[in-house]
This record gives sequence, C-alpha cells and structure tokens, in this order.
Amino acid sequence: MSQRDQDNQRLTLKLHCFHQASKQISGSPNLHKDLLADGENVGIKRVERLIKKAGLQSKIIKKFVVAKNSKHSHQVAENLLERNFNTEEKDVVWVTDATFIPTRQGWLYLATVMDLYSRKIIGRSMAKRNNRTLVCDALIMALWRRKHPKGVIVHSDQGSTYASNDYQALLKKTHLVCSMSRRGNCWDNAVVESFYGSL
Repeated sequence: MSQRDQDNQRLTLKLHCFHQASKQISGSPNLHKDLLADGENVGIKRVERLIKKAGLQSKIIKKFVVAKNSKHSHQVAENLLERNFNTEEKDVVWVTDATFIPTRQGWLYLATVMDLYSRKIIGRSMAKRNNRTLVCDALIMALWRRKHPKGVIVHSDQGSTYASNDYQALLKKTHLVCSMSRRGNCWDNAVVESFYGSL
C-alpha cells in the first residue's frame, strides 16, 4: 500500500468521525474545515473525493419538519476510559457503538461490543432500527459469551440508546460499570470507530 493510500485511509477515518459527530449534517466544506483544524494539510477537492468514495452524505433538514433532537434528559456517565485503550487482561474494558450498513434490502443498523484486550467483537446485533433493543441485545450476547463477568467497564458514546433507562438498568442488573465519551468526541471511542471505518 502506497503512502498516499495510507493517508487516504487515515483521512477517511477522521471524516467518518467528524461526520458522525455532526449527526451526519456536515457536508464537504465543514468536514474540510474539521480536518484543517485537526492539523491535516489537505485540499477541498481531495476531501470531496474521499467523502464520495466513503458514501458520506449530508442529511437535508426540510423547512418546517422537526428534526430528531440528539439531546436527551437522561443522565450521562463519567468518562472512565479517558482514551486508555490498552488493558492487560480480558473482560476489563468493553467498548460499544452502533453504525449503519447498506444492504440490498436497505440500511441495517449494527451494534457491537468489543473487548479492548483482544480487540475481538464479543457481542453484536443487527436490526432495521437503531434503538434500545439493538444495543441491549449486543450487550446480552457479550455477557452470555463471556459467562457474565462482573465489574467490567462498558464504554459508549452519550447517545440516547446508551443513556436510556433500559440499557442503564441492564448494566446495573449485570454488575457492569458505565463509561461514556465526552459529547461529540468520537476519538474518546477511537478503537471501535476505527473498526467501523475498516468495516
């Protein structure tokens, strides 16, 4: 792989992160500004090509249509991970997130749980909707496959599905410890974001 190809992969991963952080609203001008602010020396034309190749599209909010509000009233957890992505044994920290995947039947949402120690996906769930059931099912699979360990830190973003009463109750019931990224900061969960970028 050439150096330019490696640079394109790195830039594409950052574009995915910035696009998700904007709730898929940002287009090429704003994503280009985000890259420049992050220290990347890249032209707008190259950014446009990478965005097109990655299939990143800006959501258009129609006038008088109420857009989904990303804010919620649920309590968020402290960032216990603090970008420490290395552990010395399994079942110490799990990281989780959800993304969407295009299929011949339309878009499907995928939620995964990864063990930071092995970088293996230990829980997963797919559905047509990104909701509490999706993320809970992925966590339940991880618990079942790892024989219900207690005290594991489970790190996610601050999305409404992870802050929901159902998900938080599942964590509490199974003696898991909740940790959340800072608002709008995809690098706080960079390992699973990188996995989705390669996926």
